Amino acid sequence: NKGNGLINLEYVSANPTGPLHIGHARGAAWGSALANLYRAAGYNITTEYYINDAGNQIDHLAESVNARYLQLFGMDAEIPEDGYHGLDIVDTAKAIKEKDGRKYLDMDEKDRLAAFKVIALKEKLDVIKKDLGDLRVTFDTWYSEKSLYPDKVHEALEPMKKSGALYEKDGAWWMATTKEGDDKDRVVIRSNGVPTYFCSDIAYHKDKFKRGAKKLIDIWGADHHGYIARLKIALKLQGFNPDDFQVLLLQMVTLLRDGVPVKMSKRTGTAITMRELMDEVGVDATRYFFCSRTLDSQMEFDIDLAKKHSSDNPVYYIQYANARIHSLFAQAQEAKVVYGDWAHTDFTVLTDPSEMDLIKKLEAYHGMLESAAREQAPQRVTRYAFELATLFHHFYKKCRILGVEEKLTVARLGLITAVQNVLVHALGILGVSAPEHM
Repeated sequence: NKGNGLINLEYVSANPTGPLHIGHARGAAWGSALANLYRAAGYNITTEYYINDAGNQIDHLAESVNARYLQLFGMDAEIPEDGYHGLDIVDTAKAIKEKDGRKYLDMDEKDRLAAFKVIALKEKLDVIKKDLGDLRVTFDTWYSEKSLYPDKVHEALEPMKKSGALYEKDGAWWMATTKEGDDKDRVVIRSNGVPTYFCSDIAYHKDKFKRGAKKLIDIWGADHHGYIARLKIALKLQGFNPDDFQVLLLQMVTLLRDGVPVKMSKRTGTAITMRELMDEVGVDATRYFFCSRTLDSQMEFDIDLAKKHSSDNPVYYIQYANARIHSLFAQAQEAKVVYGDWAHTDFTVLTDPSEMDLIKKLEAYHGMLESAAREQAPQRVTRYAFELATLFHHFYKKCRILGVEEKLTVARLGLITAVQNVLVHALGILGVSAPEHM
């Protein structure tokens, strides 16, 4: 399904009601590495972030901002039970007050809530985009749930009503999922006319196929496990092959500091955000550590290890190999060695076991990419980069580059050029930088 089959990979897709947390960070780093891996292996892939901007949670967001805004003027206002109590909501309200002062106080509550909904949604989304961009995660499409209504939802539901896959009972519209083995039928449109999450998802996944995708891959939190079968049934009842829809489940992350789990942010007293983790350990370590484990395994993220500037830290160890190669190039140029005409370089002089090991490892790179993409395993790229760096450091200790016979010097420079090309390419897939100096 390489060239012609367009894979639609949707991941992160967190509600735009607050900052991304470490679970989102894991999905973001791993998902973007999977997309890079697919591209490197020659697959045709598009990436997507689904913005939940139509549901109740956005109403609650507006109500929460509204309460904080009124409180800033000394008025009595309560955040609703299922509202948002984070400090970021207070900040949003303060920013509105700073910019527009009392402007919204005279408004009718309904108009004020409508205005705050637009302002807050844009602000939250901008923060998410900025945080993801700083983690080197970008999406081809930011897809608004709101844009499904009314036309795309109508287009998805009407044929299902005709076929009997949807039926009306007690004023609500239900999908007949029990026919397909579900334990109960599921509400699609509530009796008050408000659509469920399920309704949006039915239309959204149909639209992905309509836009040309041949295979859908979604990355979800493990707590959504029970929802997979339901959506597969919905696709089947719309005439799609449910096997063309795959969900990868993301398990929890535990952060460790001094070997002890860290639950709460010192700064806000709530869950630790992706931004705080990036700021503390850096983008490279954040991405590498998250990519180094399978998505469906519980994960411990060792903050102390991720910050270490020593060979104990795999990220540092791999980047140090690249920096070492750069310093060898610089030394060769200083010694005025002429190299780089690889077609006329005699590589048969490379006979040391440490050279052979490197050559074999380089030889295996393309095959590894092929199978890692097929198996959806970015963690194999992290392991490969680490093993290649290990073999290089071993070669570096054993084999001199300068001060040996010129033919051997040039051949060894060729070998480390190849090592560097592959290392930089592998790090690129993982979204980890390859600094020239450390």
